[in-house]
Amino acid sequence: MPRFLHVGCGPKRKNQSVKAFASPEWEEVTLDIDRSVKPDLVDKLPELSQVESNSFDAVYSAHNIEHLYPHEVPVALQSMRRVLKPDGFVILTCPDLQTIGERLASGDIEAPIYTSGRGPVAPLDMMYGFRPAMAEDNLYMAHHTGFTLKSLGDACIRAGFGKFFGLRRPQRYDLWGLATKLPKTDAEIH
Repeated sequence: MPRFLHVGCGPKRKNQSVKAFASPEWEEVTLDIDRSVKPDLVDKLPELSQVESNSFDAVYSAHNIEHLYPHEVPVALQSMRRVLKPDGFVILTCPDLQTIGERLASGDIEAPIYTSGRGPVAPLDMMYGFRPAMAEDNLYMAHHTGFTLKSLGDACIRAGFGKFFGLRRPQRYDLWGLATKLPKTDAEIH
């Protein structure tokens, strides 16, 4: 049975990830820095020090990489790559700075653009972190870096991934990226 590492799972489990992982064919191993969400592994990005190398078929990390400082991003991506089997892949989601920037340029930075399970989210929250959670002293929710589709793809390739495929979802203000360990084939190089 293939296994995926759910990095920064929070209270969410596989049925709240991507449709393929929610199926019974995938085994989920949860990982979070917060013990209160009862993950299988208590660990953190960027190192993933509690996770064995070459032990997962996939890594899923939704809205975590933006919580790292810029200098930690390469370490985190290399750690994700390290824990993957040779044909493994990682799925990353994060805010899309390009789309958020367009909203910020309009000057309307505090008006909610959608409502999450925890409440309204404004462009300011997407840039710097979810203010209500930080006001409750959950500083894990602070954002320290951000990405456009190009910069996320470039970071994955620099971290040693062979391929990157990405998607911007402007209506949702986010990015989805899939990076694989598999190198480009000769046919793709020409």
